[in-house]
Amino acid sequence: MTPPGSALAHRLRRGAPGRSRLVLAAVLFLAFLATFAVDWALAPGADAATSAPSASASASSAPASTQPCTVSPTNGCIQGTITDSDRKPVSGVDVDVAGPGGFSQTATTADTGRWSVSVTQAGNYTVSVDQDTLPKGQYLTNAADAKRTVAASLNANVGQIFQLSDQQGVTTTGAATSVTPQRAWQQFASGIRLGLLIALASVGLSLIYGTTGLSSFSHGEQVTLGGLLAYLFANQLGWNIWLTGIVVTLLCAATGWLQDAGIWRPLRKKRISLTQLMIVTIGLSIAAQYAFQYFFGASTVRIQQGNPETVTFAGLTLTVQSYVAMAIALVVLVGTGLFLAKTRFGRATRAVSDNPALASASGIDVDRVIRFVWTLAAGLAGLSGVMLGLVLNGVNWQTGLQLLLLMFASVTLGGLGTAYGALVGSMIIGIVVELTNLVLPGDFKYATALVILILILLFRPQGIFGRAERIG
Repeated sequence: MTPPGSALAHRLRRGAPGRSRLVLAAVLFLAFLATFAVDWALAPGADAATSAPSASASASSAPASTQPCTVSPTNGCIQGTITDSDRKPVSGVDVDVAGPGGFSQTATTADTGRWSVSVTQAGNYTVSVDQDTLPKGQYLTNAADAKRTVAASLNANVGQIFQLSDQQGVTTTGAATSVTPQRAWQQFASGIRLGLLIALASVGLSLIYGTTGLSSFSHGEQVTLGGLLAYLFANQLGWNIWLTGIVVTLLCAATGWLQDAGIWRPLRKKRISLTQLMIVTIGLSIAAQYAFQYFFGASTVRIQQGNPETVTFAGLTLTVQSYVAMAIALVVLVGTGLFLAKTRFGRATRAVSDNPALASASGIDVDRVIRFVWTLAAGLAGLSGVMLGLVLNGVNWQTGLQLLLLMFASVTLGGLGTAYGALVGSMIIGIVVELTNLVLPGDFKYATALVILILILLFRPQGIFGRAERIG
């Protein structure tokens, strides 16, 4: 009698990855290292740094400018946006920047609401909004926040966002002053955008858990790696952004393949417990974070140097990068879902996720499927990092860590180990988090994910698409 899944098992048992695949992986990894080496060698050192401009030159006050600033090894940029109470860009507002050596320059917001100032000396700068130039009927949400002190450095961007309100004397710190249908619609769209980009990483995280039972705390660093590599290729080496996205995704996928080949499969063969493996992922996360900080610094860097253009559609104002990133994320997620549902290897992946022992008994090469899952998950996370870096207009060494809670909440809400559940959970988390910004200030909105996570574990621990199981 032919055993179940024999045809699929025959395809999956054709042997371990051939020598050509090993050579390909080695070439990708060596190219990755070579790129770092070239960038390190070409980067100007401290000894080659140009001397700071004289006090007389710095003290000269430049006229108001609307020209975008571009970072380089000899200058940094202080920039930001000003939006009104409906989150629409505000033009014609003057922003004064003063700094070391008598530096003084004024920037005027463009039609996109953006302003930028180029600085050639690292140090603390004072950023002030000229409230006399604000539109009639618009006021700063916090009048005391009109003057800020920021630390600027060379070859880096420092962002400052000023929010306006239609109510004078409001003293919030970034929270919404009033909830209007327009603002709710804008925040809902931002939630859809955040949910799609989180889903790219969450689907891989869910597949890893489904096939191995491991909750990978280092998955956020795969997102950071994607964003920082995109900055390296597109910003520092001048690559085309489309080519950058493809190469970064492939390189991140290669790191997932290497992780399983060098770390996870040997540990699985030694029958290391899941708790010990989880501790390894925590250590790997910490090591990766400080490696990123060592090579790229602690400041936020931009993948694209130019200021993004905004497009208003159906009452929504988003950057061009946001629209493109949402479209790419949607296409990739649909393609991933079709792959898992329609292809033999996709069905084998789902079989291993459902019951690894039964899948192995059916002739499926479980180790090969797990290797593929690690590769796919790392590639999707890297692509998510590229998209997030473009949408958020910056990425730093802690970007993935800041999003890790949202990923875990998404996976738990949708159902552990289910790729479709991770997608639905990510959309819900993204929308709720952004809508929370209507009533909560600043980054307090991310605490919503923790509240949702606790409620899920209390009332439906198996998640939306998960199955309740009896223990004991």
